[in-house]
Amino acid sequence: MAAAAAAAAAPGDAKLDSFLQWLQANGADLRGCTIRRCGREGYGVFSTAAEAGATDEVVMVVPLDLAITPMRVLQDPLVGPRCRALFEEGGVDDRLLVMLFLMVERLRPSSLWKPYLDMLPSTFGSSIWFTEDELAELEGTTLHRATVMQRKSLQTLFDNKVKGLVGELLNVDESGSSIEVRFKDFLWANSIFWTRALNIPLSRSYVFPESLDEKRANIGDDCGDSSLSAPQGTGTAITAKNISGNDNPKSSNTESIWVEGLVPGIDFCNHNVKALATWEVDSMGHVTGCPSSMYLVLADKSFVKAETEICINYGNKGNEELLYLYGFVIDNNPDDYLMIHYPVEALRQVQSADIKMKLLEIQNAELRCLLPRSLLENGFFGSCSGENKENKNNTSPFSSYSWSGQRKVPSYIEKIVFSQEFISTLRTIALQEHELEHTASLLGEIGSNEDREPSSDELRSAIWEVSGDNGALSLLVDLLRVKMTELEEGTGTEASDSQLLEKFDLSDSEDATRSDESNETKSKVNIRSCIVYRRGQKQLTKLFLREAEHLLELSSKEEN
Repeated sequence: MAAAAAAAAAPGDAKLDSFLQWLQANGADLRGCTIRRCGREGYGVFSTAAEAGATDEVVMVVPLDLAITPMRVLQDPLVGPRCRALFEEGGVDDRLLVMLFLMVERLRPSSLWKPYLDMLPSTFGSSIWFTEDELAELEGTTLHRATVMQRKSLQTLFDNKVKGLVGELLNVDESGSSIEVRFKDFLWANSIFWTRALNIPLSRSYVFPESLDEKRANIGDDCGDSSLSAPQGTGTAITAKNISGNDNPKSSNTESIWVEGLVPGIDFCNHNVKALATWEVDSMGHVTGCPSSMYLVLADKSFVKAETEICINYGNKGNEELLYLYGFVIDNNPDDYLMIHYPVEALRQVQSADIKMKLLEIQNAELRCLLPRSLLENGFFGSCSGENKENKNNTSPFSSYSWSGQRKVPSYIEKIVFSQEFISTLRTIALQEHELEHTASLLGEIGSNEDREPSSDELRSAIWEVSGDNGALSLLVDLLRVKMTELEEGTGTEASDSQLLEKFDLSDSEDATRSDESNETKSKVNIRSCIVYRRGQKQLTKLFLREAEHLLELSSKEEN
């Protein structure tokens, strides 16, 4: 099957042919698909069905022994012993183990992972790879701050730990002893992990296999070793201890342990919200005939045309996460979100800061609030009706409790799109001195009557009883206005972004026949992604600000 897939690949792509042969040599089975180039650069998985309905629902099977997981690294004959010692000492975690392994194998000339590693991208469109000019297109956004911090963090980790460890691991093999380790190598491994790793459910027996002697005693058979092979004719192989676990059907009922790892072949599936396929794990081989494997299965097996790209869905991710981790954005992304937060530095400067910080600690309060675009549907200006009762953000019991009976539940409670937890945080921060004293008095009544400390819900109720919503909503409006100011001071208005996108798209249509992968082309793609992301942030800020201002107006009328 893999030979047929290789024949279906684009002609003249030697590294792709080598990779498909490598997959076949190591037990992978491309039953109804192939991997080939797509777009200006990169690869994707495509159907090879001759006609509609001719493809079986399972289109790719990859043995999990081929996956690059922390267990695989620890069992590697070359770097495994040293990595195991580092892991047991707490010097590295499981993610860093995989990144170190990727760096070492990519730099080692004789690596048997070369056919796979040669297929992986060498640069990325994610924000940590941006030039300074490209990064400037994100000024004023949360992503800009996160990217700058992450770059510094990765550079420090590389200088203090990674560079020395990779050099040490390369010295295990004479062929890699003179290779220079660069920060760019670590940046590459970090991006490969975060863009391609899957969270794989594995049986306990697979993650923590019995020793070889125990297996022989239990099943009376020679377990032998499994091996990762190079394509036929190279005469080389990577040997690793068999970690396929117990074949007893009872083992399939044991608990799953989630392990992050790269699965060659499966990881060439690109993202689409309307995905054609999903991946599953076949522990016993009942579905694929290959125990301990991962397989790609079509979500809609009734109609798949030949040459159709088979995508999976990476999950409901906003453009901020997509650009930060994966290097692309989605125009008009329905899963986009806005993050607002009250700065800790500002909290330390408010009146009675120490007391308020203690009250926030009792409430386990969050100083940030995630606002998905979908929340707007339940707001004052959304499409949902006023009778909609499914807004789960505002069903907290403290919202309707009043010591005096005078504090009424506001009429707008069902239309608040902001979480009550965050509103309660802002209520606490906005408390005046006399309101703090009144809150303490109410809470004192609980302590004296029941000889116990008030709960976090009772604390929130007392603060609401004393302060209402005006102070919190005023702070919320201020936060959103500051957010908009930062965004516009950094990169202009939403209208200017829309004009820039029109120019980019016009230019892109004129260059549609070009297929170059020049730095100039990549930079244009990156800058366009920045504009799409930041325009979305400005749109969301404007919409949530409108909701907050309307809430404040209603609250002021009801409390006066």
